[in-house]
Amino acid sequence: MNKYDFYYDLPKELIAQTPVEPRDSSRLLVYRRDTDTVTHRHFFDLPELLRPDDLLVINNTKVLPARVTGVKEDTGAKISFLLHKRVDRDSWETLCRPAKRTKLGAKLKFADDLSGEIIAEGEGGARTIKFRYDGVFEEILNRIGEVPLPHYIHEHLESIDRYQTVYAHDVGSSAAPTAGLHFTERLINELKAKGVEFCEVLLHVGLGTFLPVKTDEVENHKMHSEYYSVTQEAADKINAAKASGRRIIAVGTTSVRVLESSSTPDGIVHARHGETSIFIYPPYKFKVVDGLITNFHLPESTLIMLVSALVGREKTLEIYKTAVENKYRFFSFGDACFFQ
Repeated sequence: MNKYDFYYDLPKELIAQTPVEPRDSSRLLVYRRDTDTVTHRHFFDLPELLRPDDLLVINNTKVLPARVTGVKEDTGAKISFLLHKRVDRDSWETLCRPAKRTKLGAKLKFADDLSGEIIAEGEGGARTIKFRYDGVFEEILNRIGEVPLPHYIHEHLESIDRYQTVYAHDVGSSAAPTAGLHFTERLINELKAKGVEFCEVLLHVGLGTFLPVKTDEVENHKMHSEYYSVTQEAADKINAAKASGRRIIAVGTTSVRVLESSSTPDGIVHARHGETSIFIYPPYKFKVVDGLITNFHLPESTLIMLVSALVGREKTLEIYKTAVENKYRFFSFGDACFFQ
């Protein structure tokens, strides 16, 4: 299977630069697989579209201010780093620019109370930094770091909280699980009042989710690993819903990857934590997920491949063509889809 099989044309003006307000006023394209029909709704219509006993699985990760700028002690050159995965208490895997100036052993200063040294090099600007600091690392990062927005967003974001879900609480992502950005507290309460149940899992979004597929053949692409966690309480809730025939609706591709990583071939979800590099593309057979709420994804990305595994490649591209024709807003701050 070739990555070009997942390409579609997207006018640049449809790439959303700012989020809509309120959050749940974004548009929602709904595709029903049983009737092969598309309808056009809004996200606040979700209570009409979900069943009273549906289980929504959400990713409660929180974006950290992961972009920091350091100054090389020997040359004074400024180097930008994106922290994307914690290795241990003081060390992080990062992406740096410009990478050619930052070699093994390079020492950098980020603030009076934060410095670091490059202790490992990788491909494509990957560097591992061991930090030295006075105080609490997270507090320093909150003071000097910036929340990294995707490269295709060029507009200034009025409030950085708009790039967090309303239910985010476990800090560790370098990007938001954007399907969850559409939920408001009011909408969540309305869904719960209807009988829809929520279940929290965790995946810290990093390079695995967003790095482009560089190999022509999809099967040769290697996913970077990301940390995930499923508690026993969450596993019990999911398994009970599955056993009683209720639908498991994943909110976002990251929730899909958690569910499919933590389950055995019999569809049972287990309490687990660790690293996952699962890569879902056609003809993957889903073990847990019955439906998906997600945004519109980049052409040739691992995310559109995941959607294609659930809906079918040709149908996915047909739906995306419909979305373009109807001028839906695409990517992180864009509109949403509900595949059921």
